[in-house]
Amino acid sequence: MMIERTFSIIKPHAVAKNIIGAILNVLEHAGFKIIAVKMLHISLEQAAEFYSEHKEKPFFEEVIQCITSGPAIIFILEKNNAIQHFRDLIGATNPKNAIAGTIRAKYATNITENAIHGSDSAVSARREMTYFFQDHEIFPQFW
Repeated sequence: MMIERTFSIIKPHAVAKNIIGAILNVLEHAGFKIIAVKMLHISLEQAAEFYSEHKEKPFFEEVIQCITSGPAIIFILEKNNAIQHFRDLIGATNPKNAIAGTIRAKYATNITENAIHGSDSAVSARREMTYFFQDHEIFPQFW
């Protein structure tokens, strides 16, 4: 097993529902270590650049409006095989398809307001982490 890092965002509608602690509790109980965290209001420019790979897709504007609608919690997690374990824990992007007990099954409103973003690969995780965090803001755990 290999210790990996992954990136996540608790989306603004989930922040507004006051379920930050509930979501982080699920992650910590699953063995993830939170090694960096911030609350911020993602700007339109940041969102457009962050989601640029989806620019030509029909849902792009809706995703941008959702992620910029209020403050979000961004964070980096660390664990053995973190990326796949995290993807399994958060569930399918569309909460209608999410397995019972996953974060999205519990807390998502719909496919856009699906409570949480999670990196889908090691390449995406590196890009997303470095987009929002500098090295001195990350506090790795010592296993």
